[in-house]
Amino acid sequence: MPPALLKAFTAEMTAARTPGPTPQRWRAIERAHILSQPWPWPHTHTHGVMLRLAVRDRDVWEFLGQLVRLVVAAPGSAAGNYPDGNTGRTWVGINTPMPIPADLAALLSQAGVAMQP
Repeated sequence: MPPALLKAFTAEMTAARTPGPTPQRWRAIERAHILSQPWPWPHTHTHGVMLRLAVRDRDVWEFLGQLVRLVVAAPGSAAGNYPDGNTGRTWVGINTPMPIPADLAALLSQAGVAMQP
């Protein structure tokens, strides 16, 4: 992961793991997920944090969905088969592309990550 992208990813991961309001933590981990998708280990790591947030929230549906995503994250990233902009949450289809926030799209573009138009 290029340095500028790693810096943004780390900031979002830190925000997701820092005690605070639940919606802010989920937003941070979703943003980290979008940044991590091209790289197997960071991508899998985001799903691990999502799994822990689901446990903390006692959200069984999210927990089960994250178990599945933990299994497919690394192979999907390694194969370049992931949906651009997908937030990684269970309520979003596992292969559903989503709009990428402009600031994250700029970081990904600068890092040379090819995205679907």
